[in-house]
Amino acid sequence: MDTQRGRTNRRRFLLVAGLPLLAAGGGMTYLLWPEPDRNPVRTDLKPLNDRFKPYLGELGEAHWLGYDIDEVGRDSRTIPSPDSRIRLVGVAHLPPGGAAAVVRAPGRTFAPAEPSALPERLRTYVPAAAAWQHSSEFDAYVNERTLDAKSSSGEYHFDLERDLVRFDVLYVFN
Repeated sequence: MDTQRGRTNRRRFLLVAGLPLLAAGGGMTYLLWPEPDRNPVRTDLKPLNDRFKPYLGELGEAHWLGYDIDEVGRDSRTIPSPDSRIRLVGVAHLPPGGAAAVVRAPGRTFAPAEPSALPERLRTYVPAAAAWQHSSEFDAYVNERTLDAKSSSGEYHFDLERDLVRFDVLYVFN
């Protein structure tokens, strides 16, 4: 009988001591586990071509982000905002000669300009030596023809040498 009682006490001790250790180990693993990137740099072209193809032509390689600017850094347990303000920002390759075709089209004045700051994750995809050209007339032309002209705004900058477009567009959905 003593041997049975000793085994029971040992099992009980291991159970009582082991469960908190197991829970603590699981909790530490959860705390130290890296959180998944909720907004990775995207390279898919279909969403961009669906929006920009009529104005820019078929886009090639692209690196971009699309996110609700009101949700960035917000705790998921807060009340969501009634409007979604979706920002599309990135850089894409135009067809050969595409940047020159846009910049040299009549009715728009392009001039050298520095684009707005890019999110840190996109900076590696933009050449430091790019010579950006910008036209507020082109911005207005594209913005007037997007899904909802009253609630969209955007800037487009072109690098003629590399046939690149840098876009930074904001869509507001009520």
